[in-house]
This record gives sequence, structure tokens and C-alpha cells, in this order.
Amino acid sequence: MPAYWVDARTGFGDNSRCHAVLMKGEKAMIGYVTLGTNDLSRAAKFYDALLGEIGAKRMMENDQFIAWSVRPDKPGLGVTRPFDKKSATVGNGVMVALEVDSTSKGDVLHRKALQLGGKDEGAPGQRGEGFYAGYFRDLDGNKLNFFFTG
Repeated sequence: MPAYWVDARTGFGDNSRCHAVLMKGEKAMIGYVTLGTNDLSRAAKFYDALLGEIGAKRMMENDQFIAWSVRPDKPGLGVTRPFDKKSATVGNGVMVALEVDSTSKGDVLHRKALQLGGKDEGAPGQRGEGFYAGYFRDLDGNKLNFFFTG
């Protein structure tokens, strides 16, 4: 079954893009996503270098948690030591998808993730009409991708 996306302004679907278009004043559904880590400083170095490539900066941090975003009004990505003090583990079936503005940017960022020690989970390429993505795992084994639609 093909992917079906809804334009928040009109309520009509469109296969040509993978994001909702929000009207002024509306909020995106996702505010931020956190991934567990067992080594906050190692994760911070990985994400500082990787997310810096798309202009993201640390927007919030303390001794348990660090979050990055490209702007304060945009969704963020964070890494955290688990609140329950147990080891962070990878969720089976969990993935974070990070949108980029071109296929070439997706290629560059996938390559950067691997150079920083991430593991390849699927080379960048077309994954259907108008959807391009490259998949990887971070240093803690969390699965992410960089994707472009258009």
C-alpha cells in the first residue's frame, strides 16, 4: 500500500511529500524525541558533530539529558540517561526520521553518521516514489534515518 500523507490545511492526501503543511499558529504533533544512552558524553559528541551538519544546536541540557534543534520552534532530538537508572536499551521497531532538504544532504549525513562510528542500516536511495532515505544506527544502537521527499 502506498504511503498517504495529509495536508493539514486542506485535509487532502498527497503522495508527493512526507510532511504536513501547517498553517500559521498551528503546532506540529511531535515536539521532541529522546533516545536512551549509556554514555551521555559519547552520545553528545556524536550528535554535536552529526546534527551540526544541518544547523542544529543544543537547545536544552543538564547532567542527564541533551537536546538539539535547528530552531526553538522546531522539533528536537534528545539523548538521555534512563530516568529509572537502568541501562538504556534499543526499542525493537523504533526509529527516528530526520528530514533534510535534498537527497545530497541525506547522502552527506548518512556518510557522516558512519564516519562518526554509526552502523549502516540501509544505504541512501529511493524508497518509493518521491521518498529518498538512508538508515543508520547511532553509537547506542538506536535506529535513525535522514529522508527527503519531493
